[in-house]
Amino acid sequence: MEQRNYQKELDQIIESNVKEQKVPTLLLHSCCAPCSSYCLEYLSQYFSITLFYYNPNITEAGEYRHRVEEQKRLIGALPVKHPVSFVEGAYEPGRFFAEAKGLENAPEGGARCEKCFRLRLSEAAAKAAELRADYFTTTLSISPLKNAPLLNQIGEEMAEKYGVAYLPSDFKKKNGYKRSIELSKEYDLYRQNYCGCVFSKNSGSGD
Repeated sequence: MEQRNYQKELDQIIESNVKEQKVPTLLLHSCCAPCSSYCLEYLSQYFSITLFYYNPNITEAGEYRHRVEEQKRLIGALPVKHPVSFVEGAYEPGRFFAEAKGLENAPEGGARCEKCFRLRLSEAAAKAAELRADYFTTTLSISPLKNAPLLNQIGEEMAEKYGVAYLPSDFKKKNGYKRSIELSKEYDLYRQNYCGCVFSKNSGSGD
């Protein structure tokens, strides 16, 4: 099977919208401020964005609140061409633990992570449909540790289920991950060293 170039697909969508002088609405699921930094800088040139913060995988309530506040601080400080608004989803770690049941010892990047991706992208697609956004996507693909083809596959499944278009993406392309590190330093963002769940924290896996 031919490997898809998700960045090229995104470029084509952007080019088409620019040609038609459209500024579509985008619901952008964010995992954290550092990962969203480059995505917001890049996508806000072409989309009116609602940033949706839904991360029940973050086990500790204090850690969750810290990341939410950093996300809001970044949105307030980052210069953007088109508007960026913030919507916080429910903090419901119980849902994540229900999905992870039986997979507590699965390796990072394996079946437990896939369940987590499905939970977060399902909620993002539902919120995008509720807000009647033109597209939805997630910042998760910016991480070198995250499986972009799997994320795009799940995103497209959720697009079909909820009736809202998924924006293909692999944000680590175009030096996106490198730029996110630069922006994190520039805005002095709290940059965690694990994705948020107790399992990744114990394994020492980064975001």
